[in-house]
Amino acid sequence: MLSLSDTTQEPSRGPDKILTDITNYVVDTELTSQEAYRMARWVLFDAMGSGILALCYPECRKLIGPWIPGSAAVNDGCQIPGTFLELDPIHAAFSISCMNRWLDYNDTWLAKEWGHPSDNIGAILSAAVWRSRQQMRQGHSAYTMRDVFTAIIKAHEIQGVLALGNSLNRVGLDHVLFVKIASTALAAHLLGANRHQILNALSNAWLDNGSLRTYRHFPNTGSRKSWAAADAASRALWLGFMALQDEMGYDTALTASQWGFNDVVMRGHSTQLVQPLGSYVIENVLFKISYPAEFHGQTAVEAAISLHPSVFPRLKEIDQIIIETQESAMRIINKTGPLHNPADRDHCLQYMTAIGLLKGSLTADDYLDEAARNPEIDRLRDKMVVSENPQFSQDYLDPDKRSIANAVQVHFSDGSSTPKVTVEYPLGHRKRRHEAASPLKSKFRANLESWYVTHKVERLVDLFDDAALEDMTVVDFIRAWTL
Repeated sequence: MLSLSDTTQEPSRGPDKILTDITNYVVDTELTSQEAYRMARWVLFDAMGSGILALCYPECRKLIGPWIPGSAAVNDGCQIPGTFLELDPIHAAFSISCMNRWLDYNDTWLAKEWGHPSDNIGAILSAAVWRSRQQMRQGHSAYTMRDVFTAIIKAHEIQGVLALGNSLNRVGLDHVLFVKIASTALAAHLLGANRHQILNALSNAWLDNGSLRTYRHFPNTGSRKSWAAADAASRALWLGFMALQDEMGYDTALTASQWGFNDVVMRGHSTQLVQPLGSYVIENVLFKISYPAEFHGQTAVEAAISLHPSVFPRLKEIDQIIIETQESAMRIINKTGPLHNPADRDHCLQYMTAIGLLKGSLTADDYLDEAARNPEIDRLRDKMVVSENPQFSQDYLDPDKRSIANAVQVHFSDGSSTPKVTVEYPLGHRKRRHEAASPLKSKFRANLESWYVTHKVERLVDLFDDAALEDMTVVDFIRAWTL
């Protein structure tokens, strides 16, 4: 039994199946896919590199570390990459996840729900480092990076499979609830929780519910979308530590009639795992290699950049720009009217496409206020017509395709037009994985060079390909990233 029964109520029928399925997967499943471990390495270094680049932005840096001076700093905690800070694991989970997520440049998963599974890495590293230091003090072994990779694969799988079958956005909740669920399961396990304690922590994570999506949408789009996952990751550590104190759980957190998650939040629909948990998600995860932009618009940017050489000399002649996209993009990044801040702009299909046509490139700096003052951007946005292509929407949901297609065509005032450029799969898609290794490493190096001195960059780039990395302790790994 998870919870303590009230004798005036009906006896519990046992823990919800989704709680036991996730717990059993975390505790019992042995992973054998070499591709999954290869992708876990890519995911880790890509997310961490994105976090280092984010340190260049003051709005991110102000949230890293203790907000009350000295309140979270400890001598035996988790070091924060790119800094001199060492924080307790709860604050460390927030800081690392905040960095990694800030620029919308880490990996992506698209399904009924969207999300970024590497958002869980802050929780995983913080829990693994803390537990390892406790173990080492007692003369025991620390976690290795093989253990960390296993945790990354499993966190990706939990979050991603939940996203395959359950749409939080349809009920107005943000996807970071699934970050909290996955992070709680793996953090509790890494902290040393037993099966019963992991169940307790998971049930409390579901009872927490989740945050509203309103900070991702007009008229409230704002920077919370860049730290919402960090909030979820740090909460996961908090729940994991609570579980270690044997704080009780709740058997039917999801299925309880009237009061459970399914009835209260999902409008009576059951929350489910639509396929067995293995390593499917990380093997098919999407990498943002080319552009820091919301993933539904990545292929539109690629199409726009390919049109840049023929369009830029004729900017004043443009009559109309036609964008065909998928249903999900229509709902979340199809924006007209004023865009008030970088968080608004990097989730606007028209804005990112306009930048691609104007510059032939797209970087994080293009979302800043100074860049957005260019009047040509809004002039091009005013000429854009965005519509859903039903085939794109169908292929988006097809498990054998999982495309994220966009098409862009520019029409000129003299009646001529560019070819319609259709890009089905972004560079970071599994179907283009053979193209991705070199650009991903180039992205990683460039991100590091924004912050570190040369010898530090070379050390971390070498670590990416180090055959012995899996045997390195997580304590040594995190130390390699500090200043």
